[in-house]
Amino acid sequence: MEERRRKILQELDERGKVRVNELSAELDCSEVTIRNDIKCMERAGLLVRTHGGALKIEENPLKKYSSESVYRNTDRKRSIAACAYEFIEDRDTIIIDDASTSFYLALHIKQHPGKRIAVVTNSLMSGNELAGLKHVELYMVGGPVGGHLAATMGDEAVTDISRFHVDKAFIGVHSINFDVGITSIATPQMQVKQAILKTTDKVYVLADSSKFGGGYLSVISPLKGIYKIITDNQVNKEYIRRAEKEQVPLVIA
Repeated sequence: MEERRRKILQELDERGKVRVNELSAELDCSEVTIRNDIKCMERAGLLVRTHGGALKIEENPLKKYSSESVYRNTDRKRSIAACAYEFIEDRDTIIIDDASTSFYLALHIKQHPGKRIAVVTNSLMSGNELAGLKHVELYMVGGPVGGHLAATMGDEAVTDISRFHVDKAFIGVHSINFDVGITSIATPQMQVKQAILKTTDKVYVLADSSKFGGGYLSVISPLKGIYKIITDNQVNKEYIRRAEKEQVPLVIA
């Protein structure tokens, strides 16, 4: 199975797209097997499934953004984004913050037009990727632009966010600390995330495994205020055990 999927990725790298019937003939296996492979590989964020085949994950759109954090732990972030997308229903209204992992969720939404979604965001990067898509109804949060990932923030953004009520919110964090909760790197980001928490009862924290533990500057919310935390499969088993013990809703992508 691993060899077959490696060859599928190799074909994607060379051709950009593949078709199920062609792979079935080349790899000498059934089309059902290839479809199952493609479905599993999409959930892992390795490709984009299409009718009758698959497309290579686009890398070039990321090159237009200069922030280093966008390129850090990209495989983990894609996997988390693919998992988070499964919690979104057709016709949902959602809000996405300016975190880099949230940006990968925006990219995943862009690449999967099967669900019609209304998206609210303060992220200029996510807004840029989602603008003009037929399956996305986009609302941009107003306010002055700041931060290394270019997003609206400050009192005007907080006030604007307070006008929305959405089905689900997806936010990134600086760290997850089991003693204090989810944390932020600075006050402006904390204020925006706290405002987002008030827009819905279902807040999903998107955090790769490097976010667990460590210090903090600003506390956004205790963990009891979070609906689910979605992380990758490299998270330390110690944190998994503690999440189970303290009934923290942890989802491993």
